[in-house]
Amino acid sequence: QVQLVESGGGLVQPGGSLRLSCAASGSIFSVDVMGWYRQAPGKERELVADMTYDGRKNYADSVKGRFTISRDNAENTVYLQMNSLKPEDTAVYYCNLRRSYYRNYWGQGTQVTVSS
Repeated sequence: QVQLVESGGGLVQPGGSLRLSCAASGSIFSVDVMGWYRQAPGKERELVADMTYDGRKNYADSVKGRFTISRDNAENTVYLQMNSLKPEDTAVYYCNLRRSYYRNYWGQGTQVTVSS
């Protein structure tokens, strides 16, 4: 069993920055991939970025160059540094831990709103 808790969402102006955090508790293994998904109103949930235990990163094309994912294995925590935010980044952001293709754990979500 794994529990994921996100924090750091909020309201920010276009061009601003936010840093999301996700702390995992329970049994975490080196095979686990941790990352972030987001879901905007009327849209399907999409992958934003993820990261393996040994440092391999993957980003959606829409956030490359603006977002940075990082992971603290000792603290079982994954972060998402979001810079140069755009209104189209507005969504609920969900932390995800994927142990295998068929076993996933999800956080409760944190709202990110980019608006002037």
